[in-house]
Amino acid sequence: MREVERAVLPANLDALVNEAAARYGDQPLAVFFDDDVTLTYRDLASRATRLASSLARIGVTFGTHVGIMLNSGAHYPVAWLAIAKLGGVAVPINPAYTARELSFVVDDSDVRLLIIDAGLLPTFNASDKAAAFDVVVAAGPSNRHHGWDDMIEAGDEHFSPDRAPTHTDPSNIQYTSGTTGLPKGAIIPHGYWMLRGQVWKTQLSHTIRRNLVAQPMHYIDGQAMFLLTLASGGTAYVAARQSASRFLGWLKDYDIEFCSLPEVVARQLDGGASAGDSLKTVYAYSHRKETYQKNEARFGCPIRQGYGMTELGSALYVPVEADHMTGSGTVGVPTAGREVMIADETGQAVGAGIVGEIYVRGIHLFQGYYNRPNETEAAFAAGGWFKTGDIGRQDEAGWFYYLGRRKDMVRRSSENISATEVEEVLRGVPGVIEAAVLPVSDEKRGEEVKAYLRLEEGKSSDDVHPDAVLAHCAKNLARFKLPRYIEFIDDFPRTPGYKIKKSSLIADKPDLRVGAFDAVDGIWR
Repeated sequence: MREVERAVLPANLDALVNEAAARYGDQPLAVFFDDDVTLTYRDLASRATRLASSLARIGVTFGTHVGIMLNSGAHYPVAWLAIAKLGGVAVPINPAYTARELSFVVDDSDVRLLIIDAGLLPTFNASDKAAAFDVVVAAGPSNRHHGWDDMIEAGDEHFSPDRAPTHTDPSNIQYTSGTTGLPKGAIIPHGYWMLRGQVWKTQLSHTIRRNLVAQPMHYIDGQAMFLLTLASGGTAYVAARQSASRFLGWLKDYDIEFCSLPEVVARQLDGGASAGDSLKTVYAYSHRKETYQKNEARFGCPIRQGYGMTELGSALYVPVEADHMTGSGTVGVPTAGREVMIADETGQAVGAGIVGEIYVRGIHLFQGYYNRPNETEAAFAAGGWFKTGDIGRQDEAGWFYYLGRRKDMVRRSSENISATEVEEVLRGVPGVIEAAVLPVSDEKRGEEVKAYLRLEEGKSSDDVHPDAVLAHCAKNLARFKLPRYIEFIDDFPRTPGYKIKKSSLIADKPDLRVGAFDAVDGIWR
């Protein structure tokens, strides 16, 4: 991995695209199989340049913040890389967001232009931003807005901006799950992407030619998997949306050599399903350690763990050749450009075997949280160490182990959900005084959302029915954030400072589902 630190990386995202187009030309770069669309390396460079030209014509300049609210189709990488070419800053927005959530991100990130799928216009029109700024509409009629096809057709294929971004210039404001409050926009520089693409390429021994991108393109992992393809000269097979039931079929149908495997998919192999025999390497984060060796035998290839987050990219990895660590539970050793330590509450490194917080530092990290100087300062310790908020340990041989999260969130399938954000919405339900959100273990999705509600005096679940609670949440939260379990409580256990003591709620009973309304099954448990 040290050769990556010594390598000369492309100057920016646009340079990466152009170098790949010159090298691989009409070779397929991305197959969007649900839409039956194939994008070649040359296609991407040409379309991104044309779109950049048209965006410049309507006022996008170096540093302009542009929202991208697109589904995972061929428009996404073109839009993202056109903005990058201009030195603009892309703000990916989850297409599942409600009007309230869209308005928050747009306001918080100072978006000046929005590129959006036509099918998502009702959400935009229902927000308070409908008359606030220009809109480019993709994948459908544009009506009063700028049309995608018109922008591409009118663009100059030889366009070159006056100023090119460097490794330290921002390319994205990438919203995190908001584990300590509402979502925060992590400022991601061009160098972050250049390093990450090269790191993954090197970790996989340069052998991957067909990789599956099943993660949404608006997430950091979906974008990183796409850039792995650009850096490797391979072909990405991109799913329009995640699907556990279709995942194994994709592996076989497209002879996939590399993927990131959700645990729920790996469990399907117990039922006799097949994944084919083309896989060379699999990344499987956060699986139970006892399943790794069993699944390696089933897939016929190394299955490796790792550790990373939006702010850091990839921080730890288990090398492909480290067969002796399979099933050990380790998340690996530091990747290129990263130092990792386990620290105590004072920020000092602790010895082998001692549990503490995972700290990370290195080159091309995120540059802080947009417009949040206090939270940015709080996220770093002396010496440039980023405090992850996660706990772990390191053994005497130097291998790191991830032990859990300190952050107040629920991880449902691949989605990170801020408990604070859901609680804020729940407190807006008529009759609700207080709310607390906790994760409930779930075999299929990893965790489900449970909401505890304290009602106004004299009110009961007959007055504030779970159906009414869910209807209110559905208007203000993406579907994946909706509580599955709802329990009414007379009063909360509290800390001396009168804050809700969630640890006591967790310890109250062995099965947190008992006594709650199950919104999926429609019953009280």
